[in-house]
Amino acid sequence: MNLRNRLLLFCCMLLHPAALMAQVPRMPPIKSPEVADGGLTFRIRAPNAKEVILDIEGVSKETMTKDAQGVWSFTKKLEPDVYDYAFVVDGLRIPDPANPVAKPCYQCNGQSLAHMPGPASLSWEIKDVPRGIIDHHVYRSVVMGEDRDYYVYLPPNYDPKRKEPYPVFFLLHGATGTALSWIVNAQANIILDNLIAEGKAKPMIMVNTLGYGGNEKYTAEVLQEIIPQLEKTYNAAKDRTQRAIAGLSMGGGTAFYTGLNNLDHFAYVGGFSSAVGFGGPRSAGNTTTSPDEQKKAMMDSFAKAYPKLDESANKQLKLLWISCGADDFLLQNNKNFKEYLTAKKVNFKEVNTPGGHTFMVWRRNLTDLAPLLFR
Repeated sequence: MNLRNRLLLFCCMLLHPAALMAQVPRMPPIKSPEVADGGLTFRIRAPNAKEVILDIEGVSKETMTKDAQGVWSFTKKLEPDVYDYAFVVDGLRIPDPANPVAKPCYQCNGQSLAHMPGPASLSWEIKDVPRGIIDHHVYRSVVMGEDRDYYVYLPPNYDPKRKEPYPVFFLLHGATGTALSWIVNAQANIILDNLIAEGKAKPMIMVNTLGYGGNEKYTAEVLQEIIPQLEKTYNAAKDRTQRAIAGLSMGGGTAFYTGLNNLDHFAYVGGFSSAVGFGGPRSAGNTTTSPDEQKKAMMDSFAKAYPKLDESANKQLKLLWISCGADDFLLQNNKNFKEYLTAKKVNFKEVNTPGGHTFMVWRRNLTDLAPLLFR
């Protein structure tokens, strides 16, 4: 083959992929989710799929319908809120390819987030008020033996030279969550911005940590590493009466463990749908263990986790908050924990709400708890 033919062959090889691409019709972009008819319309292009299910966590599972272009859709009437959802395409669970807002998730199937807008009275709706900022910190934890991260919310008009240091609120995520979960899933920074602007909550520093590693190590990490870093970097209060810790699910159990065992560091302790008592529920379907035996085992776990907790804690606690949704699978665990605290004569604020194990409950819990802190 001479040089001329080689050059022609080379040019054909370069042009061939472009020619193939030109033959593929461009499909119009899909908008999903989209506000429509008092709800949200979800869409996904999957022309070869036989079945697509819309799974909205804590709400429902819906069978979607396909149009002539291979786009599956479903419109769901929804109350104003932020929803976790995913598509199940022929049994494969995936997040929404058209939605850039993903739920932070560790070792779990992906989900997307959908916002159904509501009135300005809802604490998580963005309003025309001053906004705080969020810093991201990555560091090497000696306690955990690995790289860790945490996020720090600074309130609107944060003043590093303010005479009065800012109170500090540790807010922990649950299992499968990340340090970013409270900010993305719950809009926690938006909630605090709005409450502070309305004069309902005091300007505070919020710290969202990574919660994995076990209760004992997590406690050591917070006390020995994160708090010293905060006090060095920010105008953060060092007084225990200006420090709070709370969390959801796994993070609620950890918040109780860290806070109630270290009342010399925390005056406010709270848990939302907390995983207390062996870190999770005792199965009612376990035929080898009776309900009484399950309860006794859980009470023993509380005694082991809080060996020094008694009524003397009431002098140190400004607030012990315990909330759980009526349909939450951890409801019985929390009832047992409250019974244990009552037996120990430890005062607490009991909050009962409708709902299950979802951020739809926890956003409201945060909205109610934040105004009670640092008073």
